[in-house]
Amino acid sequence: MAVEWQSHSQPMMPGKEAPASDCDPIADVELTPLIDRAAQQHQVDTKLLRGVIERESAFRPCATSPKGAQGLMQLMPATIEQFKVDDAFDPEQNIEAGATFLKQLLDKYKGDLKLALAAYNAGAANVDKTGGIPDIKETQDYVEGIMKKIR
Repeated sequence: MAVEWQSHSQPMMPGKEAPASDCDPIADVELTPLIDRAAQQHQVDTKLLRGVIERESAFRPCATSPKGAQGLMQLMPATIEQFKVDDAFDPEQNIEAGATFLKQLLDKYKGDLKLALAAYNAGAANVDKTGGIPDIKETQDYVEGIMKKIR
């Protein structure tokens, strides 16, 4: 969920401490090289990664959603598992997995950025079922908001 964040009261993974309930946004000097590296490695636009991070977590690495999404790019537990992320609250691991996932979605939808963003937000199954951006206000606002940022 891109709008609401909350801290979790219990660690999400064995041996990991829960992040502080309210963390500051990550400094741009730290964030930019992580975005640049992941963007280059996965051939994803840096503006796209930055736009997703801003929309998903407002640059807060400790962000969690009521639906269980975690970290800067709000990775869902299945995505965390799929990409073997050890610590979803580690900015480098989170951005790396998020960029990998976005690239997969861009490939799946043949470079259609709007469909890839819709799938990132609402799930590929919803995009596939409707054959386009699902009729979900949150998803429509999500796609439109990021598209405005990256133009």
